[in-house]
Amino acid sequence: MSEKSNSMLGTTETFRLRMDVLGLMLKGAGYAALFVIGVWLFVYVIHLVGKLLPPESKEASDPTPLSFWLDAVQSLPFA
Repeated sequence: MSEKSNSMLGTTETFRLRMDVLGLMLKGAGYAALFVIGVWLFVYVIHLVGKLLPPESKEASDPTPLSFWLDAVQSLPFA
């Protein structure tokens, strides 16, 4: 095989391979950044909706009053 490069820029195959790998890594990092920012925005929107609720909604009693007792009973060693 010849060592002649077919690249228009005159780069070697090793350089091209390194740039391809770098591009794929940066693409994956971009996808991960978009996912993290998306999750952060989702949590922030829920936070904003919670701040819009009236204060009385935060003072309501627990809708499942027995849930505390069920957790306590299930955690006993003899239960």
